Amino acid sequence: MVASESGSFVEARKLGKQVATREGVLTLLDDINFSIDTGTSIAILGASGSGKTTLLGLLAGLDTPNEGDVIIDGCVLNDLDEDGRAQLRAGMVGFVFQNFQLLPGLTAIENVMLPLELAQSPHPRITAKELLERVGLGERLNHYPNQLSGGEQQRCAIARAFVTRPRCLFADEPTGNLDSETGRHIIELLFELNAEQGTTLVMATHDVKLSAMCDRRLHLEAGRLVNEENAAQHD
Repeated sequence: MVASESGSFVEARKLGKQVATREGVLTLLDDINFSIDTGTSIAILGASGSGKTTLLGLLAGLDTPNEGDVIIDGCVLNDLDEDGRAQLRAGMVGFVFQNFQLLPGLTAIENVMLPLELAQSPHPRITAKELLERVGLGERLNHYPNQLSGGEQQRCAIARAFVTRPRCLFADEPTGNLDSETGRHIIELLFELNAEQGTTLVMATHDVKLSAMCDRRLHLEAGRLVNEENAAQHD
């Protein structure tokens, strides 16, 4: 455990990530430093290949850095093994993947129930049903992912991410696979649930309209943090 910066819930300290390739070592992220206050919304912007998804995965504890530390609520993720990171995520982190990653053999309600069942929460079916109704899928509870449209799958994924009332939600290109109208509804839903639950929201996106709604915007270029804007700068 380490002391967090005042008010910070997520911190990146001198974060670096490299991978070995046939051509040599490729640097995905280099010397990334920032902190995210509890309850705020952050957009991580950058061109394809800039390191957005890699950074999101490190912040959520889905991957480990080669250098530096990620700290969530005062807990250094590098101090935890894989099981420890999974336990931390189950307790306070939600994640919305770009390709949804719903389990194809489970219905919508079963997908949303799963994290509740893993956490041994009481009444998982009732809780999952209420949230699916909240995101407009009350008539699709027993449909499998391949029976849902892209927008419906994304709403199901959002319901699954929010169902445990996480303190922090990470979303990777939440509107990237959707048409503009469906994307607008997904954006509204994300921010409505974020406001209702007081969740810290961190999104990797190339969607300018989505990023403009966030409190802060972090710009990545070739794995380095090159610029940062707060809400006052882009209102």
